[in-house]
Amino acid sequence: MNTEKLKALQIAPAEKIRPQRAFWSIVIVVAAVLLGTIVFIKPWAKDKRELAGNGADAASNSISTGTDAAKTATAPPAEKNSTAASNDSVLTVNGYIINRERIEISPRFLGMVKWIGVKKGDAVTNGQVVVQLDDTEYRAQLHQAEGQLNNARAAVERDELNYQRITNLISSAVESKQAEDNARLALAADRASLQAAQGAYDLANTYVGWCVIHSPINGVVLEKLVNPGELVMPQSFGGARGPSTALMAVADLKDLQVEIDVNEADLSKISLNQKCRVSPEAYSEKTYEGYVAEIAPEADRAKGTLQIKVQIVNPDKYLTPQLSAKVDFLKD
Repeated sequence: MNTEKLKALQIAPAEKIRPQRAFWSIVIVVAAVLLGTIVFIKPWAKDKRELAGNGADAASNSISTGTDAAKTATAPPAEKNSTAASNDSVLTVNGYIINRERIEISPRFLGMVKWIGVKKGDAVTNGQVVVQLDDTEYRAQLHQAEGQLNNARAAVERDELNYQRITNLISSAVESKQAEDNARLALAADRASLQAAQGAYDLANTYVGWCVIHSPINGVVLEKLVNPGELVMPQSFGGARGPSTALMAVADLKDLQVEIDVNEADLSKISLNQKCRVSPEAYSEKTYEGYVAEIAPEADRAKGTLQIKVQIVNPDKYLTPQLSAKVDFLKD
């Protein structure tokens, strides 16, 4: 009885073998995942090797130019400060093209603009009439002064005749010495009045002439600051809505400089009249001769720089004021 029960509890040998299908499925999935990971990671490894190669090349280049770079190691940001010098230069700095002289044409007195003959960008010549102010009041004063001048001339002519007549009468003992003195003094007073009248006439005529404004140089109109009908005067009233203090700004575009700020550590490389090479950033393939024309007498303590102005020799239409340019300070 007991033997039969034990046999019933035994597991058949065929049933003891565990199924292998699930095990191989797991192995296949794991292998697929590993294969996909290898395929994905391989391009990144290649890119890293290329980056490492580029870094090595860059390190090699930086070592080869280490001597030049050390000369400008104290320079702040590249666009405004020193960069590595080329073979024939000791220093390279970026700056801005400026007009050597910018002239703002201003009236000599309070007046109203009557006519403007130029606009922004027009070329002007020395002595060309560019603005006319209303001269009605000053012409009236001129006519008044002219009348006073003619009266003074007539008075002088009358007193000269009177003095000559009295002088002739005194020689014949008809008139007294006192009459001669009175005539002489009257003539002197009228001559003084004539001189004053002549001065008033000249002043009125000067004001009329000042109403016609001429260009002082050969150049180009940079700005037109007023329009016909506006009031202008030499200096402002002090308020924001006061009359304009200038009519227009003109400059000679054939007289250009490059204004740059040089670090104090590089000042020993620059001297007055030192030759330079100027390259505008807008046309980097073009170069112009230049020389150091001005070294500021005072430094900017906050920035640790000194302002240098480089005169450009024979500028052309490609050089525009306020655009940036690169300046190479050449070796002596």
